[in-house]
Amino acid sequence: MTNGEQPAQTGRSGLRPRLPGRRTGRAETDVEAGDRVVLPAQQPRPPLRQVSGRLLVAFGVLIVTTVLVWLDRDGYNDNAGGGVSFLDAAYYATVTLSTTGYGDITPFSDSARLTNIFVITPLRVLFLIILVGTTLEVLTERTRRQWRIGRWRSAVREHTVVIGYGTKGRSAVDTLIGQGVRRDEIVVVDPQRKVVEQATLDGLAGVVGDATRTDTLLRAELPRAARVVVAPERDDTAALITLTARQLNRGATVVAAVREDENAPLLRQSGADVVVTSSSSAGRLLGMSMLSPHAGAVMEDLLTYGTGLDVHERPVTRAEAGHSPRECADLVVAVVRGRRVLNYNDPEAATLQLTDRVITIRPAAPPAG
Repeated sequence: MTNGEQPAQTGRSGLRPRLPGRRTGRAETDVEAGDRVVLPAQQPRPPLRQVSGRLLVAFGVLIVTTVLVWLDRDGYNDNAGGGVSFLDAAYYATVTLSTTGYGDITPFSDSARLTNIFVITPLRVLFLIILVGTTLEVLTERTRRQWRIGRWRSAVREHTVVIGYGTKGRSAVDTLIGQGVRRDEIVVVDPQRKVVEQATLDGLAGVVGDATRTDTLLRAELPRAARVVVAPERDDTAALITLTARQLNRGATVVAAVREDENAPLLRQSGADVVVTSSSSAGRLLGMSMLSPHAGAVMEDLLTYGTGLDVHERPVTRAEAGHSPRECADLVVAVVRGRRVLNYNDPEAATLQLTDRVITIRPAAPPAG
């Protein structure tokens, strides 16, 4: 999902039929299975580029050694007879740097031997470090990445899976972080690798793949997640993702975003606990702002986390239990009792219970630092 979301071309129902097994985005087919889970870290250069660069350096060392031997060719003896040609110098440099050393071409003059001691021997060591070091580094990096992914899989649980890292997904992540959710407790799923890499730069773990597929959600460890945010580009994709997510995890809280009001009931039937309609919500805010700009400004403030006033849910304290919601220090707008949400003026919410939770409006916390 990208920032410039385009409305889907839909029929009367607003949904376009789509097979769950179809893959979307190029990243899903271009990425190896082991690389679909991306942990937050600065990505090193690709191994192929590292190997190619070091091979070029090793080739340069070989050329320098060949030229040094050829310039001092009169100080070398070829057991096969005749002088040392440029080909002989290249041959000697190759067998010397690789520590093969057949002994058919040997230095006999003082200058040639000094060159071997102080120049060619360090070049030999450098040559071996380049080749052996490259192999060890590539193997170590691959092993380290696999170890990190395995450790992450065994440790992650009760986390939040955000499907779609476009405008809605990023805003959801910002709000979660603002409300105290740690970055290592959020996993982003998106079909585009560049989007997932941006999420890792933001300190989040990411999975590249089509979220309508079960294997993609399994890589995000969705069966052990506590919360799922479904924010793809299209409503039909949101329905398929919600169905798949609910099939894998029946206890998680699933919040889905849709564009059209007529698709909201379908998302609820698919298993979403809360469905947010982006287009109609924006339209209602526009209409409210036209009739009452001040009321619109207050609503926008409440929807923007971290500035002005914030909506917050918290448990009832022991000091508040047994009292009216109006006696709380914060402005209580609703009481959560079990699975029901009671308005502050509901007779059942007149007395708070210790097991209740309250939804309050309070001043935004000052930024850290």
